[in-house]
Amino acid sequence: MTDHPDGRDEAPGADFEQATDEQGMTRRQLIRHAGWFGGAVVLTVAGGEVISHVADNRNAAFGAAAAEGSGALRFVQVSDSHIGFQGPANMDVAGSFTEAINQVNSLGFRPDFVMHSGDLTHLSTAGQFDQVRQMMTGLRTDRVFTVPGEHDSIGDVGRAYRRTFGEGTLGDGWYSFNTHGVHFIALVNTLSLERLGHLGKEQIEFVRKDVAGLSSDTPVVVFSHIPLFAMYPKWGWSTDDALQVLALLRRFSSVTCLNGHVHQLFTKTEGNITFHSAAPTAYPLPKPGHGPAPTPQVVPARQLKGALGIRTVGYRRGTRALAVKDERLA
Repeated sequence: MTDHPDGRDEAPGADFEQATDEQGMTRRQLIRHAGWFGGAVVLTVAGGEVISHVADNRNAAFGAAAAEGSGALRFVQVSDSHIGFQGPANMDVAGSFTEAINQVNSLGFRPDFVMHSGDLTHLSTAGQFDQVRQMMTGLRTDRVFTVPGEHDSIGDVGRAYRRTFGEGTLGDGWYSFNTHGVHFIALVNTLSLERLGHLGKEQIEFVRKDVAGLSSDTPVVVFSHIPLFAMYPKWGWSTDDALQVLALLRRFSSVTCLNGHVHQLFTKTEGNITFHSAAPTAYPLPKPGHGPAPTPQVVPARQLKGALGIRTVGYRRGTRALAVKDERLA
């Protein structure tokens, strides 16, 4: 997807093609995947303000109230569905992803778009890509965006992912778009993995040119799979060249970075930039440093729903304070 100077909305391919490659996965790739088994994160943007919370039916009133705001933009983030995963940590990842889709469809408003922030599949096979593509057609929204996770790039440097979800994107799948006065950038940091995420010179140059003409009071939202901050580098939860991109965004008064990968809700603010990690819909992982590696955690079936959590986060342009409220989903 390319950005247009006239500010019109553009999106990468609404039509999806079926991927064809089937690849295995190494143990190192598997363990490079913290937190709660979760749901969808809803973002509302109005007048430079970004508010986030995890969706459930009780938040329909929140959505209805937000709809009254003039020019409000409301979108949903889902992440780490891992379609194709088989293991005791979640015996039915397709079922839990269906529940997340049902949450989105029961919000009480129609999101302007839905973003899946990576690891749509577990082994990046043709069948898994086709399954998640078909499932997401059930989302009641006008547009669906994606960025790839490392599980979507196994063995083929993301070619199968791009055949299915990459229409209209640039390079290895990055793009940007404008809507409701907000500028969105979708980055790919999962292809050149050693220990940390990596963007590369070509993608950093894309960001440099992409934001060059924007006013400094333009709200900017950045999507990536792996965090753009050093959340827990020992487990690969960081991007080695992210500081070069973040430096390009320091002049903007409001920047929000949204990622998946770490399987937990987490918020961090550094100056004008706020980072939000999303909950997964697949399986729980340990909190950072709790164990030797971020491997899928087995939760007793009777406790699985109790592990769901919600977080309401208020972010107001020009301030550094965050209003955070966490509670478990019923």
